[in-house]
Amino acid sequence: MMIRAEETGHGEEQTILEWLAAQPGDPSFFAFLALIVFFALLLRMGVHKTIAKTLDDRADAISSELDEAKRLREEAAEMLASYQRKQREAEAEAEAIITQAKTEAKSLKAEARKEMTERLERRTAMAEQRIAQAEAQAAAEVKAAAAELAAQAAEEILKTQLKKTDLNRIVDADIKSVGEQLN
Repeated sequence: MMIRAEETGHGEEQTILEWLAAQPGDPSFFAFLALIVFFALLLRMGVHKTIAKTLDDRADAISSELDEAKRLREEAAEMLASYQRKQREAEAEAEAIITQAKTEAKSLKAEARKEMTERLERRTAMAEQRIAQAEAQAAAEVKAAAAELAAQAAEEILKTQLKKTDLNRIVDADIKSVGEQLN
């Protein structure tokens, strides 16, 4: 390779080796030259392939992590939707339970009121029946007492006013009528 004089700053054309030999006093030149040799050695050893492979592997790992994160995000969104749906269902079920409880409470209240009314009616009927029985018993007792008093009064009247023969005739007639009624 040839370097022109304009590039080197000298008036004549030189080869690279001549140009290199002419630069021994400049330390930045040798640092630049060492850097170029270092990069050439790195290329020769295939470090660029190793770096590219490492970067590709890292890019694949990041891509798979992003895919996993996307999948997890979708699962989380599905779970959130599922929990929200379950919450709505639970709220609807709670509302239905409350409605049913209110309906049952109204039904129980009506049933209790009906039962209480029936009890009161039965107790009233029983009280009326007891009163009727007491009245009947009292009437029977009054009739019995009246009959007994009447019998005593009749006995007194008969003792004082009837004769023995009349009395025997009445007793015989009563016995006969009782006998006919029993048969």
